[in-house]
Amino acid sequence: MPIDVHAHLYPSTYLDLLEEGGVTTTAAHRGLGADDTGADLDARFALMNEAGVDLQILSVAPVTGYLADRERAVTATRLINDRYAEMVECHPQRFRAFATVPLPHIDDALSELDRALTGLGMAGIVMTTTAAGKALTDPSFTPLWQELDHRSAVVFLHPAGDCAGSPQLDGPLRWLVGAPMEDTIAAAKLITQGHLLRYPNVRIINSHFGGALPMLLDRWDNLSRLGGAEPEILPSEAARRMWYDTVCHGSSTALLAGARAVGTDRLVMGSDFPYQTGKMYTQGAVGFISDALPDGEAPHILDATARELLGLPPATTLKERQP
Repeated sequence: MPIDVHAHLYPSTYLDLLEEGGVTTTAAHRGLGADDTGADLDARFALMNEAGVDLQILSVAPVTGYLADRERAVTATRLINDRYAEMVECHPQRFRAFATVPLPHIDDALSELDRALTGLGMAGIVMTTTAAGKALTDPSFTPLWQELDHRSAVVFLHPAGDCAGSPQLDGPLRWLVGAPMEDTIAAAKLITQGHLLRYPNVRIINSHFGGALPMLLDRWDNLSRLGGAEPEILPSEAARRMWYDTVCHGSSTALLAGARAVGTDRLVMGSDFPYQTGKMYTQGAVGFISDALPDGEAPHILDATARELLGLPPATTLKERQP
């Protein structure tokens, strides 16, 4: 049964708390069918049933609670992680979750990481492609990466919605173009700055195929000496040490390019729910994978790879839990 690694849940209580902390983008995440109300959950489960999706891995990005005020950041982060843990406990046959941590407050982030992974049993953590205005490779985040590496943790990366730092990406371009560019830049920095060698046990899942990454690997290989030194490994090899979700809005062209660039064993199914619903969920996120790939390849993307990566029980075990 398919596992959807890229699905959002935005409880109103959490968004309200962020608004109190000065976040101005919460309206964009309301009224989409992604609240934790009974009506929204019933509709979500019906859609999952229609698509044959077994599990969704919940994440709250891009509203991750990265607040300048330390106390507010910690409060918001604990609230959403607790709520996600409750959702998993109430619906273990439907949900797992990625926790968030209160960056840039690194000591609190380390404390919440331990609470989320050890105490709440989360599947990993979500980080946006920039955190509190800093690149993920910023030296201030080194203690977090060291702990993630120590734990062999899964990290799901998602665009922050910061327009990739470009003033030209305004209005709808923030997400139409800016988001995949953020994915691309974050992956490129992790590759070129040696993070995949420095922290080899961290299991990174990039959103949206890593943006333009499948199209750029040959270019990166050919120009990898621009920094003046021979790279320890080619960018294409480094890229194959990460994983990528298949959020491409039903594009078989993008799917085949991603599969060829990094291998089908590095792809996991994602929908970006609630931004793909209805037919776009059942066919544009799930069904198109089987339609586009040769026999035998789709099950790895839809189920097996994510199940192994996230340490999930066999599908038959989950099936037995369902009412």
